[in-house]
Amino acid sequence: MNSLPAAPIAERRPHSFTHHGVTIEDPYAWLRDSKYPEVTDPDVLAYLNAENAYFEAAMAPHQPLVETLFKEMRGRIKEADASVPQKDGDWLYWRAFDEGAQYRKWWRSPAVGGEAQLILDEPALAEGKEYFRLGGMDVSPDDRLLAFAVDDNGSERFTIRIKDLETGELLPDVIEGTLGGFLFAGDGQSLLYGLVNEHWRIDVAKLHRLGAPVTEDVELYREADEGFQVGLGLTQSRKWITIHTGDHVTSEVRLLPFDNPRTEPIMVSPRRPGREYEVEEHDGTLFIRTNDTHTNFRLVTAFVERPGEWTERIAPSTDFYLIDVTTFADFFVVEGREHGLDRIYLHDYAGGPGKQIDFPEASYSAGLDDNPEYEVAKLRLSYESMVTPGTVLDLDLASGERTILKVQEIPSGYDPSLYATERLEIAVRDGTKVPVSIVYKRGFERPGPLYLYGYGAYGLAIEPGFSTSRLSLLDRGMAFAIAHIRGGDDLGQQWYLDGKLDKRTNTFHDFIDVARGLVEHGWTRAGRIAIAGGSAGGELMGAVINEAAELWGAVAAHVPFVDVLNTMLDPTLPLTPGEWPEWGNPVEDREAFELIRSYSPYDNVTAQAYPPLLVTAGLNDPRVTYWEPAKWVAKLRATKTDDNILLMKTNMGAGHGGKSGRFESLRETAEEFAFILWQLGLAK
Repeated sequence: MNSLPAAPIAERRPHSFTHHGVTIEDPYAWLRDSKYPEVTDPDVLAYLNAENAYFEAAMAPHQPLVETLFKEMRGRIKEADASVPQKDGDWLYWRAFDEGAQYRKWWRSPAVGGEAQLILDEPALAEGKEYFRLGGMDVSPDDRLLAFAVDDNGSERFTIRIKDLETGELLPDVIEGTLGGFLFAGDGQSLLYGLVNEHWRIDVAKLHRLGAPVTEDVELYREADEGFQVGLGLTQSRKWITIHTGDHVTSEVRLLPFDNPRTEPIMVSPRRPGREYEVEEHDGTLFIRTNDTHTNFRLVTAFVERPGEWTERIAPSTDFYLIDVTTFADFFVVEGREHGLDRIYLHDYAGGPGKQIDFPEASYSAGLDDNPEYEVAKLRLSYESMVTPGTVLDLDLASGERTILKVQEIPSGYDPSLYATERLEIAVRDGTKVPVSIVYKRGFERPGPLYLYGYGAYGLAIEPGFSTSRLSLLDRGMAFAIAHIRGGDDLGQQWYLDGKLDKRTNTFHDFIDVARGLVEHGWTRAGRIAIAGGSAGGELMGAVINEAAELWGAVAAHVPFVDVLNTMLDPTLPLTPGEWPEWGNPVEDREAFELIRSYSPYDNVTAQAYPPLLVTAGLNDPRVTYWEPAKWVAKLRATKTDDNILLMKTNMGAGHGGKSGRFESLRETAEEFAFILWQLGLAK
């Protein structure tokens, strides 16, 4: 560390603004390039490059550990690997990695038998590109054309191309400015897609006729509310296209006939503030999942001819959280969670209670896998736990027999009996019991070093699933825990509601109190806890180090949403208007302004000791703009009173998800783990 150069110090430039009578000083506001999304300001680039150079210098002595971890992680991945083929019409489809390849190839073969056909070659498309990500894919109903979308810089602005699968040629049609979602209409010659506006929001659904100029594309629907975004879907029956529009709390669905999408859309039910719903269809009956009478949702039905007249099919429950409904020709499937555990039920259209599909472990993650067809005799499922690798199986609907088709293979070896998992409940400061999933290698010495992960936003549950990368920590004597904090929907929709808007601080308090509970229960000690989170989970990291810095031995904050007040005050940013139902609208609401100001990590950096920090950013990230972590790190450097290491790495050619490619992303995980092991004194 003696040879480590001085850390970059960002210049402070006077800048302030006043809102609701409160003046906010923001001396690092200049780090936002005024030409964004182009970033060309030489001062901004110089600072980001200086931070990257400092990161490289600090991590240089630990590169052998990074390489060791990377080789371990890569050794657990089957390099030449393929998904289980699945029938869709006259073809079997699957995807596969070649040995050493960063990206997949997509294949199909005739269902009756025959030669395999390469339909999309990601490695060829990614050749020479620093970043590559495949968005949506769709095969035309006549099986001749393949539409696909590509993002080659991490900005999440995708370009759609169409490939003739008989000739292998690309059609001249090029549709730019999408988020990667689209679908063919029934004629196989029309493509529906959502177009991104200048604020990176999809506000219009369009129809493109192959061969026609994009300028002549037909507008099917335009959304006037700047907080709503438009999405497209297809019912399992493939009879109806859905145009879905909504924000985080309200939704509205229109239907278009799959075979005739140029007709006037059918409104299912006009939007009602606070009501969400989704639509499936079977034999002229709509199956609608909605939260109109209960936070945990219920299932109602309606005839297509009278879509707004709803009849309850499955009543809501405080114990069962209804997450998804899929209609097949002879039955429908309901997925949900009960006391935080995944449940799957098969239902007969004639009525009666559903039949539960049971799974063997006390804590696990399970759900429907790829089931593209409407008429099925077998149901494809996926299953895993924190000690059980990902498993794909078929359930024979007539006999109930289960056939395991694939278990995630770990070439370097894996013995599940060497590991154990537990599910705890820890009471937090308001008396609520928060679930915690823990995995560790048998023989783990308590109290020991522990990695605690959290997210807690947008109603996204963190499933207790399997991770091959995580084994590198477990094998070095660490335990790994997931705090199922409020803000996610791990225990139902109310769990989500209790961590948003005016209850947002519950999320941060839950995470801190879970950590303290793990100390009290003898799992670990203060200062021996490494924590990590990304995006809204990065906001979590920023909030908990402000409030309880003494607990953490190392912190990894990935693309952290830490400049919350500034972002929520700026409606020109891509996501802001649609985010107000999640965080509150500080532009108009004084109370929301004060609450966000009270916890926004950037605004609450104080002169205190902070734990060692690794922060990541993406220059092209449209979700958490690069300047949020940059400003935060600059302010931390100028304010904190300790000499603990603070590193920031900005991916200059990537976005929200970091680098693309299965091995490049592994290397970033290896860097994070090396940083954590270094700071906890476990870097051997």
